[in-house]
Amino acid sequence: MKINKIIYSISVSALFFTAVSCDRYLDTEPISDQTVDINNPIATAGNAEEAMTTIYSDFGNEYWQLDYFLNGDSQTDISYAGGDNVQNFQQDEYRILATNTNVNRDWGYLSNFMDHCNKILNYVDRAEGLSTARKNQMKAEASIFRGMYLFHMVQLWGDVPVVTKSFITINSENFNEAYTQLYPKRQAVNDVYAQIISDLEGAIANAPASSEKYKANKGTAYALLAKVYATKPNPDWAKVKEYSDLVISQGYSLLPVYSHLFDSNHEANVESIFEVNGNTSNIWAWCTSMFVGTDWKKFNTPSNDLVKTFNDSGDTQRLNTTVKFSSVTWSDTYWASNNFPFMNKMRLTDGNQNFYILRFADILLLKAEANIHLGNFSEAQTLINQVRSRVALNPISITSEDDGINKVLSERKLELAFEGHRWFDLKRTGKAISILSQQKNGNGTILPYATNINQNRLLWPIPQAQMDKNQNLTQNLGY
Repeated sequence: MKINKIIYSISVSALFFTAVSCDRYLDTEPISDQTVDINNPIATAGNAEEAMTTIYSDFGNEYWQLDYFLNGDSQTDISYAGGDNVQNFQQDEYRILATNTNVNRDWGYLSNFMDHCNKILNYVDRAEGLSTARKNQMKAEASIFRGMYLFHMVQLWGDVPVVTKSFITINSENFNEAYTQLYPKRQAVNDVYAQIISDLEGAIANAPASSEKYKANKGTAYALLAKVYATKPNPDWAKVKEYSDLVISQGYSLLPVYSHLFDSNHEANVESIFEVNGNTSNIWAWCTSMFVGTDWKKFNTPSNDLVKTFNDSGDTQRLNTTVKFSSVTWSDTYWASNNFPFMNKMRLTDGNQNFYILRFADILLLKAEANIHLGNFSEAQTLINQVRSRVALNPISITSEDDGINKVLSERKLELAFEGHRWFDLKRTGKAISILSQQKNGNGTILPYATNINQNRLLWPIPQAQMDKNQNLTQNLGY
């Protein structure tokens, strides 16, 4: 027994020292000079507000400033990877390795973001000097973000761990629970979605008003729930429509002029559901320098296919807002140097750029998608044409379910290009392989890497670095 106790003590110590090296779980470094009790990290109102600041400061992270847009768009027909990063080329060409550093860092970032949310959810009730209403609002915001980040993970990797506890210290009393949370197994996709829905639906009552565009508000929860119910296995289209209608009930509307969405003169506008405020001391929006400018080759180069789709549709308003052509000094496989395109929805290069996470047009088109699946073609047409009329395009009509899905996908492609949606739209609708395997260059020839796409490549590999640290993780098929 004495030997067993010694071994157990060593195991607890080993777990503790392993865990403290992992930023995801034990990042207790305070933002300010306030003293933090390691056994109660949110003991005061000041600790709680600092923890909330950390959650919102995460939007200045590399995941949101760069990777989110690469993940959603460079893997699709609307853009090439651009730049010179070989890790990005693996994503773009559907040949990602389990050792890809982008994939590993995104797993780490998303896990770390969720741990920041867990700190609020686990400890804020202990804070002195906070009203019950404020504590409940903080927990609602943290729940919305945890649900959102888990939604990102399940879409990228499929089965993923569900971690709901943030451990500050490890001891004999919490050892077993800590182990399952610090070295978690992957959970089945359906179980992951159940947690996401629980987080989002449970947050609605105490979430900030939808008018608070820079916070995880009620409209954010409704919009995410609409997207979640559309994306989960066996989508519930009635729920998608229900939550889309709840978004609509919050008073959002389309901004009359499409280009005003991205000119930085109409921030927090009537179309914005949740946007990141680049005009704060906690967020430096350095992302624009990654995507626009002629000083060096940029990421997410608009594709020939996207420009052709705009031109074939006569969609000059959204083309001119979305893509900017300039003369550059470098050579490129796909574009001439004297007429090189850049994604142009984020343009400020002084670090003050705002960008949308959710906006109203996305939800209108998602509701149209739900109506198509429910057989309500007329209502779907009306919603799609509402979006098209803003940019002076002729109305469309829908003749069948497949015709409707193709048309709503086309509209989302033109409306939401470079806002991080395309990869997930194609996967959700089951069109990813058929569309991406037919990608063509400017000469109409199928791109050599297009045929790499297959069912296994619709999910990323579990990062080898994470599997090396956690023997409970298993790999996805095909990697």
